[in-house]
Amino acid sequence: MAKENITARSKDYSQWYLDIVEQAGMSEPSGVRGCMIIKPHGYAIWEFIVSALDARIKATGHVNAYFPLLIPKSYLMKEADHVEGFAPEVAEVTRGGGKELEEPLVIRPTSETIIGVSFARWVRSWRDLPLLINQWANVMRWEMRTRPFLRTAEFLWQEGHTAHATEEQAEEETLKVLTEVYADMVENVMAIPVHRGLKTKNETFPGALRTYAIEAMMQDGKALQAGTSHNLGQNFAKAFEIKYASESGTEEFAWTTSWGVSTRLIGALIMCHSDDDGLVLPPALAPVQVVIVPIMRGSDEDKAKVLQACRDLTAGWAGKIRFKLDDRDNEQFGYKVNEWEVKGVPVRIEIGPKDIEKGTVVLARRDRPGKEGKSFVPQEGLADTVLALLDEIQTTLYQRALKFREEHTFDAATYEELKEKVENGFVRAYFDGDSEDEKRIQEETKATVRVIPFDQPSEPGLCIVSGRSTNQQVIFARSY
Repeated sequence: MAKENITARSKDYSQWYLDIVEQAGMSEPSGVRGCMIIKPHGYAIWEFIVSALDARIKATGHVNAYFPLLIPKSYLMKEADHVEGFAPEVAEVTRGGGKELEEPLVIRPTSETIIGVSFARWVRSWRDLPLLINQWANVMRWEMRTRPFLRTAEFLWQEGHTAHATEEQAEEETLKVLTEVYADMVENVMAIPVHRGLKTKNETFPGALRTYAIEAMMQDGKALQAGTSHNLGQNFAKAFEIKYASESGTEEFAWTTSWGVSTRLIGALIMCHSDDDGLVLPPALAPVQVVIVPIMRGSDEDKAKVLQACRDLTAGWAGKIRFKLDDRDNEQFGYKVNEWEVKGVPVRIEIGPKDIEKGTVVLARRDRPGKEGKSFVPQEGLADTVLALLDEIQTTLYQRALKFREEHTFDAATYEELKEKVENGFVRAYFDGDSEDEKRIQEETKATVRVIPFDQPSEPGLCIVSGRSTNQQVIFARSY
């Protein structure tokens, strides 16, 4: 683990990302292409993401359940658009117990089908609605080009599935999850600003009526889809016979939704905040918020005094601050400092014999590397000082990412401007083109409509392709 093993972003952004994943101990390859081993540091970050999301999911009335990894292939075949959309990514099990299976089993790429079968059993009356279910699981999609966390054959995620009596209720649910669960967590815990909006038909989830998404900007100006929420209409309800008896006694098909985020969020975290020295973690998400690195020189007695001072200073911190005392005696001070910087710990406290005499400590903040981020502070009231600093770092990281996005977002009045400006970030433009226009733009610029933002301009403009007047503005970007 060494900073010199991290490629500079300006030299090779893709390699920089891979170097941080490796040097910060996030993950490593397994014996199966596209399947990664998530190492303890990476998994600890995922656990904090899970905790933050799970609390918000439950606060909006959902309950957790679990559905099988293996799905009968006949289930998948019931919804034609869904099958067509996922066909290239599906992995099948055809043998079990040394024998050919009567029916192939699909390793779930997502669970709409098997959950649809269950919902058909569980929903009988309008009194059973809304049905609000979430599951934490792993899924398998046979990706051809993989990259740790961003695009892997197997990944961890949550997937919510709900059933409602009306389209309006399903739509309200879809938007609530996008804003009150996903956008709220990503912005306030991960400190990543996101655009909220509707996806175009080309980008709509297979079989869905509408797909909504949150989109974030990475430090190379590309977009990363950080979460999606789908109004499935009645497509899956009709395919799986999810019916209910209404209050008036008529038999109606339910309206369903599905929504999910995955370990891809860890990739977003790395690419939004980190620097050439390694990982940078927002305090709200950091497994270790503060590391105390004692400067142990001199006699054993001097070392013991420093360690005792560290323990005295952190007495009462448990439950308030997630901290670690690095009291290893088999590693040099410089090695420890380097390790915790690469791992992205938000605050480092350094204390040695001279600091004990002066009644001070050195505070080093990870979001400001080098001398700029270091300060001497009194030992008295240190916990309050640290808590205030953690809040400040959380805000600073969000504001820094927001400023970067604003500085790399451009307006285009013509198609030629779009081609030029999309090289450097997001591009806002008026657009009323169809799917063929989108495909042509993607072929010529490698950019797609990432989102049709909820916030639209008050005045109409001219579409950059057709020249027609339109009230719709979209965000184009290249993406992961």
